[in-house]
Amino acid sequence: MFPKPAAQLKPNTYAFESSPMVKATGFREYDARWLFETEINLMGMQALGLGLGTLFHEMGVKPETVTGHDFRSYSASIKYALATGLMAAGIKVHDIGLALTPMAYFAQFDLDVAGVAMVTASHNDNGWTGVKMGSKRPVTFGPGEMSRLKEIVLQGKFRYAEGGAYRFVEDFPARYICDLTNRPKLKRKLKVVAACGNGTAGAFAPRVLEALGCEVVPLDTDLDFTFPHYNPNTEDLHMLHAMAEKVRETSADIALGFDGDGDRCGVVDNKGNEIFADKIGVMLARDLSKIYPGSTFVCDVKSTGLFATDPVLRANGAQADYWKTGHSYIKRRVAELHALAGFEKSGHYFFNAPIGRGYDDGIVTAIHILDMLDRNPRNSMAELYDALPKTYGSPTMSPHCADEVKYAVVDKVTVRFEAMWAKGEPLTGQMIRDLVTVNGVRVTVEDGTWGLVRASSNKPELVVVVESPVSEARMRQMFAAVDKILRENPEVGAYNQTI
Repeated sequence: MFPKPAAQLKPNTYAFESSPMVKATGFREYDARWLFETEINLMGMQALGLGLGTLFHEMGVKPETVTGHDFRSYSASIKYALATGLMAAGIKVHDIGLALTPMAYFAQFDLDVAGVAMVTASHNDNGWTGVKMGSKRPVTFGPGEMSRLKEIVLQGKFRYAEGGAYRFVEDFPARYICDLTNRPKLKRKLKVVAACGNGTAGAFAPRVLEALGCEVVPLDTDLDFTFPHYNPNTEDLHMLHAMAEKVRETSADIALGFDGDGDRCGVVDNKGNEIFADKIGVMLARDLSKIYPGSTFVCDVKSTGLFATDPVLRANGAQADYWKTGHSYIKRRVAELHALAGFEKSGHYFFNAPIGRGYDDGIVTAIHILDMLDRNPRNSMAELYDALPKTYGSPTMSPHCADEVKYAVVDKVTVRFEAMWAKGEPLTGQMIRDLVTVNGVRVTVEDGTWGLVRASSNKPELVVVVESPVSEARMRQMFAAVDKILRENPEVGAYNQTI
């Protein structure tokens, strides 16, 4: 029998090479993330695969899964360890090799396979690894499945089975690229900066954009798992600044940035404006709601209030549904509501039938943005952006907070705001108008200025976002007020970036 995993083992020892190590906090709300060799080892990944295969059998799904890996120095070895565990549980593994996460989601459809187990640390820094998992396309695991998987793995409740097998699917990226490019070329000639941060998308995104008829200006598209310039994270200001500089240098029409595993897209317009992803979502919703009036759009609680208040969306009969942050949550909500699309401030976008398959894909998002420009030939990206009502929003700010305490801290902050609301206590000099507690707490005052505090689902951090439809000063006042309440909890550390 496979041994029960240990919480911690010392590297460079017999035990580390002979026993599984799996830290409990790596099981997140909807996927798994660990620091490799600090919180999980290769045998721990094998245990994860055995546990995932056990769960597939419990769920009664066809015992097959797609797997692939992102471009990091250790990801291939982790994938093979995971695959070994899956096969021991009787699962047939379809390995698509080096891939984007959405390529693995596409493979579920293209290969007619129920399961997916994509090895990726997504946008996390080097040293991190993880797995994005699912058993029913196009959705991925949620808290229920992740809790059960955690129980199986940490308690060693594995189920061995015959029938496990492995096959490598040759040149699968060609099938993915063909699926995206088997369509008419863009009518409008566009110069596009393709920014990949030396991550996995560099192998694929420029080829797709060129096939659509774009003049591509490559930016950090050579694969380099040391990430020599900046982490491939489309919310990271270092990456956005590099995109903006390249646009100004080359007079490009737009810059499209892709994160480490290619499921997110970031945008800089032709003037070098770095546009937060939720505003891009509003622009896309405006464009799509003209074609599909009365559509529902799901957006996460970090996103701008414009989804509910924008006059163009209201005139087109569009409905906004604010939901929990996280690719798994938004994917599920889009499917449940039969929404046309879902948008996250982080840059995960989900296009549902008839314009997509419902999963998040940064290159598919890029194509929808280019189609929007193609349908508006007289407008630049900057002009489409300027047509939105003005709001003043912050980037996503992430003060450090340990995984073991971050949810408790958010609960305390939520209770604090609820008490203020009940007592009629003002915030930033105004009465609290609304509290949304579906995911952390989003507090809105009378003039529409709001602030959000929630726990990060994949890092030892909190998430803080503020926005005001009134002024930058009001936005900063809200940040100061929210931060003051956060600082009542000594567990909250420094921010990764601030306003």
